[in-house]
Amino acid sequence: MKKVVLALSAMCLIAFTSCKEDATKKIDENNVTAAAERDAQSSKYPVLTFDKSEHDFGELISGTNVETVFNYTNTGDAPLVITDIKSTCGCTVPRDWSKEPLAPGESGSFTVKFNGKGTNKVSKAVTVTANTEKGREVVKISAFVKPDPNAPTKAGSAAITPVAK
Repeated sequence: MKKVVLALSAMCLIAFTSCKEDATKKIDENNVTAAAERDAQSSKYPVLTFDKSEHDFGELISGTNVETVFNYTNTGDAPLVITDIKSTCGCTVPRDWSKEPLAPGESGSFTVKFNGKGTNKVSKAVTVTANTEKGREVVKISAFVKPDPNAPTKAGSAAITPVAK
């Protein structure tokens, strides 16, 4: 049994050492250079920098439509592509952003419209999906929504009085 194990070990040793010379001859320097350049480029990302990360509309009467503009700049080393902008609910609608690549140093903007629904302090997040390193950036809007003084009040349940027989 020892002879079999020793013979297999010797064959494996010869097989592994004979492959080293052939493997180094198969490496193409052009491929190594191209891979190094590709790896250097893949570590460069666009950076999405906003002029403000949150906008407070202040006090609003319920149902008042308001909007704000978020300006942004690509401060990274690669073209910025925004693929989607979504809010946490249907009462906040982001719109008007460019779907074209934004070169480093260039700026853009998008509008966020809020329909003023809710009560008291309302805060909504708007998620920007882009080709940044994190993949998602978040900006926020907030407002204090007060009830409309001219809105009809909901009638409470009237008390039922028993009828005498």
